[in-house]
Amino acid sequence: MTLLPRASGEFIVKRAKSIKINNAGIDKLCRAVLEGLMTKEIDVENFSQHEFHPKPSDPQCLNWLFLIDTLNFCFWTPGDATKWRVQGQTGYFALCAAINRARKTGADDDIVNPKYYSQLTKEALEEILRCDDGQTKVPLLDDRVKCLKEVGVKLLEKYNGNFENCVKECGKSAQKLLKLIVEEFPCFRDEATYEGQQVAIYKRAQILIGDIWACYRGEGLGEFTDIETITMFADYRVPQVLVHFGALEYSDDLMKSLKSDEILENGSAEEVEIRGASIYIVEELKDRVIDQIKSQKLNISLKNINSVLLDHFLWDYRRRHAAELEYIPFHKTFSVYY
Repeated sequence: MTLLPRASGEFIVKRAKSIKINNAGIDKLCRAVLEGLMTKEIDVENFSQHEFHPKPSDPQCLNWLFLIDTLNFCFWTPGDATKWRVQGQTGYFALCAAINRARKTGADDDIVNPKYYSQLTKEALEEILRCDDGQTKVPLLDDRVKCLKEVGVKLLEKYNGNFENCVKECGKSAQKLLKLIVEEFPCFRDEATYEGQQVAIYKRAQILIGDIWACYRGEGLGEFTDIETITMFADYRVPQVLVHFGALEYSDDLMKSLKSDEILENGSAEEVEIRGASIYIVEELKDRVIDQIKSQKLNISLKNINSVLLDHFLWDYRRRHAAELEYIPFHKTFSVYY
């Protein structure tokens, strides 16, 4: 049996050897989150306001989100983690910029059409994802082509070439959609074996659900009656924030390894522990924030308290404080899962 992400995080943390959880650091994060909620820095409205994201009124909105999160992995390059840039953007937003650029120059929204991207060649995708410097190639290009072919063929065969049909089939249940995504599209099946137990992280599958919920503000196609069951999206950047606040601590050996830029194998104990700890901490953080709001009778709507928005806050914090957080190395793994 594969444990779902929240249970996986708890299982991993209880057995971890290379990381430690610090309650004082989680409490410090809790105070920062409460402040963010009161100032509306943390709000579901923020997602749709970003210039690179589609609007719910866009008829291709869901297909855009699905395409983006199919390709939403591994943007760092050895020696210079931010070398791959598109229109001045790095990482995830560079991907968004590249896809939007292709969408503007293509015909009939070709780029978000599985009939088109399921047949993309490596050379064609390389051109779509071309870097500003004209030289740097996006990492794992072959894997990206493979992922597009896999999901595109399945959408065409079973869902009439439209990801919206997957969403509607799940009847407003985030968990049903999560199950559908990881079963139907194997490149989203982010699992590992840890201490003899199959654990699930499901970063890209969950961020896809979170993006749908946030883009539609939890309404219409984005309404999920169990959105609170989705955990954070365990990647290689959010842990920097968790370490910075003191919620997560690395062993001396792990820190030495990360500082030397050693590549951690996907599924290795150290990598799984970092990602599992991230899930565990944010779930703890969510519970503490809710407790504080209730006990202090704060004027904060609980609809904005879920791991989706907490992840947005942590990820945005890392981007805003990138220079300040550079003293904390991020773990480097080549993987299609994040």
